[in-house]
Amino acid sequence: MQEMRRRSFLQFALAAIPVTSLFAQSSDAVSEVKPVHVVAGMDREGKKRAVGVSSTTYKILTKDTSGALFVLEQSNHKKGGPSRHLHHNEDELFYVLEGEYIVEVGSDRFHLKPGDCVLGPRGIPHAWAFSGESSGRLLISFAPAGKMEAFFDEREKLGIKPGAYATTQSDAAILHDFGMELVGGPLKLDD
Repeated sequence: MQEMRRRSFLQFALAAIPVTSLFAQSSDAVSEVKPVHVVAGMDREGKKRAVGVSSTTYKILTKDTSGALFVLEQSNHKKGGPSRHLHHNEDELFYVLEGEYIVEVGSDRFHLKPGDCVLGPRGIPHAWAFSGESSGRLLISFAPAGKMEAFFDEREKLGIKPGAYATTQSDAAILHDFGMELVGGPLKLDD
């Protein structure tokens, strides 16, 4: 009986916490958070971006959530993806909107189709690759946002070419500067 009362109290206490307080770092941050609307196919900042074998659109910026979340969409027309890496500070969620992808997290390999998702927890090596025959779209979310938006912006500033993912010592140094580690090459796709 006492266990049931304790559980009821905990459920009531959790339900009483305002959702905005879960994302805010201070009471000032709550008042700064505003709804964000990004039209399909558009970038939050209206830019054209290319990363690796993907074109990329930012959907939710780090500043939109006071650092709690960064969301981008990758559009793929060519097979492949980034090298195996890990994040020290961010969890990464992969959600397939269109096409087929392979995502490896640690020693687990997932074949994803539209509507499927998988979480890559921080500290665990992971990689993904578009494996479909036509095109694909992958929604990727980072929580907390950490330095991920700054990382993608830096790649763009450095002029890292589309199709080029981290494979060199120089790439490893850039990853390190943004709280990540290069731990292997890209996924090999079964043909």
